[in-house]
Amino acid sequence: MDKFVVHESQLSGTVKVSGSKNAALPVMAATLLTDSECTIHNVPDLMDIRTMIKILEVLGKKIEFKEGILSVKANKSKSFVAPYKLVRTMRASFCCLGPLLAKRKRAKVALPGGCVIGARPVDIHIRGLRDLGADIFIEGGYCQAKASQLQGAHIYLGGQYGSSVLATANILMACVLARGQTMIEYAACEPEIECLASFLKKMGADITGEGSPLIRVSGVKKLTGCEFVNIADRIEAGTFIAASLATRSNISIEGVNPFHLTSVIDISKKIGAEIIIEKGGVISIKPNQKLRPVNITTLCYPGFPTDLQAQFMACLSLANGISLVTEKIYPDRFMHVAELNRMGASIQRNGPYSIIEGVEKLKGAEIMASDLRASAALVIAGLAAEGKTEVLRVYHIDRGYENIEEKLRKLGAKIKREKQ
Repeated sequence: MDKFVVHESQLSGTVKVSGSKNAALPVMAATLLTDSECTIHNVPDLMDIRTMIKILEVLGKKIEFKEGILSVKANKSKSFVAPYKLVRTMRASFCCLGPLLAKRKRAKVALPGGCVIGARPVDIHIRGLRDLGADIFIEGGYCQAKASQLQGAHIYLGGQYGSSVLATANILMACVLARGQTMIEYAACEPEIECLASFLKKMGADITGEGSPLIRVSGVKKLTGCEFVNIADRIEAGTFIAASLATRSNISIEGVNPFHLTSVIDISKKIGAEIIIEKGGVISIKPNQKLRPVNITTLCYPGFPTDLQAQFMACLSLANGISLVTEKIYPDRFMHVAELNRMGASIQRNGPYSIIEGVEKLKGAEIMASDLRASAALVIAGLAAEGKTEVLRVYHIDRGYENIEEKLRKLGAKIKREKQ
């Protein structure tokens, strides 16, 4: 097991964002909808991507992955079972359910299980697939589904905390081969859903309305293989913006679509940064030396992303005043609060709210990462803190950030990976 040793750092220069993990995973699952070859470019080399590769191989795909290019071909096996030993390590693997059901008429996918950031039930997935005519039951920790032919339907995907990205992806992949027209109401609007829809349309799917709360799909009989370029990772870009703010460093981020970051850019300006959007997808950040407090509420896209809540809380720990963070997507997603307080932050949590009273300086400490985005927040705090910070259990960060320490070192960060 590895740890990061981090020292206070001043950053400068330009960093290039990798391909989006959250977009690549459902696109990879969508290759189950065809027996033809698919080639996907700009795929990040991450633990979660490697896990999805293993799942696809179990399900009968032959995979080649090198230098960001993923080739998926059909193999002899036509298995419809995604085993728990793989699914338990990554929740996004549950989105194999929809394409397996649509293409192979049967699916047996392990339930993802618990999560440190709170309960994330799959009831919306099941409800949507049942609306398409699937027979679904839960047994032995597996979600089992079958349908001789899915039928188009009017499906409402609203849940307790708004729309569900993964459920939207699952239903979208299932209905592209359904008979007739499907209307997905209260669909997730995230760029990752637009990316998936673009991939499916290149395969021959008939989809309109992606990126809006109402997606219309006319089922087709068959999908073919294609070549596709994955979008850039907006969450990685937002993480570097947060690092720039916390360390009061001028940096530039290239390779990202700034329109995927409108809420993040808006909050960053309120905190006290000059944001310049240049041609070719380059974002330059010039923070003020004194950060201003703000109130942040996480919401479904295009609202502020829950996946950046922890990173920006690290910034607000150093703001000149009191900030309020309201978590409306995953109300229990505050595992990083205790660790930031160990570094001298002043944060009080009350249910889905956290009140942050900014301090002048954080102090280095030994801290433990609890999940992917909390890991990034603690690294950011370490870069802004006096002395040495040791971030333990960084295997979490390896799930979602490609070569994060190398990218930070190129910006001048004092960070190294060591055995824990």
